[in-house]
Amino acid sequence: MKLKHIFIALSLTAFLTSCDKDEAPQATASVNVIHACPDAPGVDLLVDNVKVNTAALNFPDATGYLKVFAGTRNIKVNATGTNNSVINANLTFSADKYYSVFAYNRLASISAFLVEDNLAVPAAGQAHIRFFHLSPDAPVVTVGTLSGTTFTPVFANRSFETQATASANQNFTPVAAGTYTFDVRVNDASVLNLPNIVLQAGKIYTVFAKGLVSGTGSQALGAQIVTHN
Repeated sequence: MKLKHIFIALSLTAFLTSCDKDEAPQATASVNVIHACPDAPGVDLLVDNVKVNTAALNFPDATGYLKVFAGTRNIKVNATGTNNSVINANLTFSADKYYSVFAYNRLASISAFLVEDNLAVPAAGQAHIRFFHLSPDAPVVTVGTLSGTTFTPVFANRSFETQATASANQNFTPVAAGTYTFDVRVNDASVLNLPNIVLQAGKIYTVFAKGLVSGTGSQALGAQIVTHN
């Protein structure tokens, strides 16, 4: 009887240990995918070959943060409703971190870059902001604020992004919350004016130049704001 009880106890322990292992949650990261390719159609997003968006992601929209398992994941961007992958990349995500993936450039040269999003809460009365240059045919630009005729540069001499420049530019800049007029300049000449941009205290934003200098309609040069929190 003692041997029987010992055997049952050992079997129960093994079973519970197995259950604990099976039920242990796998670490995750959070990923926001942004469609910044002006001449690309709506797309589907696949993570390890599983579609994760319920509706087509259209230019210049974002998915919002999606949970993915930490580690190296295969990310595909397909033309909506097809198996035609315009982007097929293996990207590495660390547990409990936040990331943005931008699909950008013209469709013929479409690519993606990955940046980490630091969502630490801004100080009281502050917002956090960063800028990416994602207009394929635009030259080097400087983005700043305009108060009357006074222009104050915030993001100076920014060229069209690569993975290397995007990684260098991924940190957010603290600014006082308020309503701003942003101006995009090429060689001190204004090429895009963005009035009445409200930056709320405690919020975190990415602004990106979108579209084409040569574009019209929805593909015209402009700017898009992504709110991260």
